[in-house]
Amino acid sequence: MFSLPIPITTEPSIARLALRLSGLVRARLWLQVLVAMAAGIATGMAIGPTGGWLAPATAELVSNWLAMPGYLFLALVQMIVIPLVVASIILGMTSSRDAQQLRTMGLSTGLFFLFTTVVAALIGLVIALTVQPGSFLQVAELPSAVASANAPSAAPSLSTLPNQLVRIVPTNPLQASVEQNMLQVVVFAIFVGVALVTMDSKLAKPLVDLLGAVQEVSMVVVRWAMYLVPAAVFGLLTQLTARMGLDALLGMGVYVITVIGALLVAFAFLMAIYAVGRRRSPLSFLRGSRDVLLLAFSTSSSAAVMPLTIRTAEESLGVRPGVSRFVIPLGTTINMAGTALYQVMATLFLAQVYQVDVGLSGLLLVVVLAVGASIGSPGTPGIGIVILAMMLGTVGIPAEGIALIIGVDRILDMSRTTLNVAGDLVAASVIDQRTSDSALAPSPAQQLDAHTP
Repeated sequence: MFSLPIPITTEPSIARLALRLSGLVRARLWLQVLVAMAAGIATGMAIGPTGGWLAPATAELVSNWLAMPGYLFLALVQMIVIPLVVASIILGMTSSRDAQQLRTMGLSTGLFFLFTTVVAALIGLVIALTVQPGSFLQVAELPSAVASANAPSAAPSLSTLPNQLVRIVPTNPLQASVEQNMLQVVVFAIFVGVALVTMDSKLAKPLVDLLGAVQEVSMVVVRWAMYLVPAAVFGLLTQLTARMGLDALLGMGVYVITVIGALLVAFAFLMAIYAVGRRRSPLSFLRGSRDVLLLAFSTSSSAAVMPLTIRTAEESLGVRPGVSRFVIPLGTTINMAGTALYQVMATLFLAQVYQVDVGLSGLLLVVVLAVGASIGSPGTPGIGIVILAMMLGTVGIPAEGIALIIGVDRILDMSRTTLNVAGDLVAASVIDQRTSDSALAPSPAQQLDAHTP
């Protein structure tokens, strides 16, 4: 017999941070970010090869110092993402009523995330093959990128697949955390959450209280990081523009427009799922989620806006806390539809630039790798470039092409993060509707009793 649900004591902390994040939206953080983007590009043009105001060595020195707030923001988010996600997943699971509901909700959530991620990757594949954005850019030689130092990972074969699946379970959770292997971290958190649900509530309560304190500390660090966002965007874009020049960025315009168009198509697909699965108008979703989507666009981090995402799901979209506090923290890590779409399009774009014939088997491999690599990746800014560096070598594309992608990745990272957060909200809404319908529907035994005279 399973114990009663463990009382969660962290609701005030989530509400407090969500309120502070809402304050950033009211302060028009998204507008500050757009202004910072424009100012960063203009400053980079002035001090870089386009304007030539400073000598190359001086321009590099100045841009490195200006980019320091950006790297500090990235470091803070990456530092806190693992304890925040682990605590949130476990606390969300322990808020469920029983193990049966947890099993049903977990299966539904996993299938939903897998389905939407695969569809998003296929959308990116079709649009990239149709538009051919790489044909609009001719590159004779590209400088080596920092990310090319990462050795490409070999695609798993049928004989090695069982070992790959077993490795999902971490033998050393601390090592998985150090290596930021998010899929192993999530599996560990799920095991701990299931164990706490099956334990006596008196024995489980101390660990739940400790995780509540960890969540509170993580949220304070996230709040500190949010104050750096405008300066981070300005400095990073200044550095990138100063290094690459405006001509290279303008030459990437077709690629940027194509990726954003594909993200909009994937967003329309999510709205169709919301309309069918939640039985509500997509306009009501847009009205209710506007603030958190703007904040996700501003920060490029689904992990940083997770408290506001939970609050939006509960207060604006009517999702029950037991569902939102399980689905959304889990989705922050494994629901990366926007990231998967981006991986496919970036890989095919570079294949077109370098005139690499990927072939049908290569296209299927790109989709599979994009879906697999996006699941379990941390919801932090810039993670898409790291994943891309591990994918290119498997289909014979030079990793140096990442130097081309980096120049416009900030804008695309903001856009795909918005799609990821929208997917978390849609998933929570649809799964809440499904579990609610299941709870209201009579069981087969009840139906038999009803028809028995």
